[in-house]
Amino acid sequence: MADGKGVLLVVGLGNPGIEYQFTPHNAGFLAIDRVAESHGATVANRRGKALTAKVRIAGRETILAKPETFMNLSGLSVAALVEEFGADPQQDLIVLYDELALPLGAMRIRDGGSAAGHNGAKSINATLRTEDWARIRIGVGPDQSPESAYRRGKDYLLSPLRKADLATLAEVLDKAEQAVEKFAASGIRAAMNEFNRRDNPPAA
Repeated sequence: MADGKGVLLVVGLGNPGIEYQFTPHNAGFLAIDRVAESHGATVANRRGKALTAKVRIAGRETILAKPETFMNLSGLSVAALVEEFGADPQQDLIVLYDELALPLGAMRIRDGGSAAGHNGAKSINATLRTEDWARIRIGVGPDQSPESAYRRGKDYLLSPLRKADLATLAEVLDKAEQAVEKFAASGIRAAMNEFNRRDNPPAA
């Protein structure tokens, strides 16, 4: 995958609505808010079927976006943003989203590949007609203790995180922000080399 120098699209996936704000499935939205906050921006402008903010990261014009299409139709927003900004998905796009197959607190960066069951990623693959786009997968998998069995699957993904889990998630959001900065400055391979070796489990 080549590394471009046009407008950078940084898209976080999630569901709009206050009831979903602090659920595992909205880890991508929370990551975008973290990046925006670090640059003194608010993600509030409507364009490309998303709430957006314009910032500069590593000297590069960057659009931060949170699709308003709901998770399963994320590709509609991503495609609209790609078209509006003339972006090349293989060079100018990085998407952040939750990954149930990774434990809470873990993070993996990939330069392409299948959706691995994630409906938002599946929508993007289908709409862009390519799997070659960079992604930061934010682990949200619950612990596997018997008493936590109810916290697995769809109900868990759409239920508010516990206070302790939010604290753990906050740490990985910091790493995700740093990974976006690295991607903007040096490209996907540099970001993968730096962050995938940090005591993370193998990619699921």
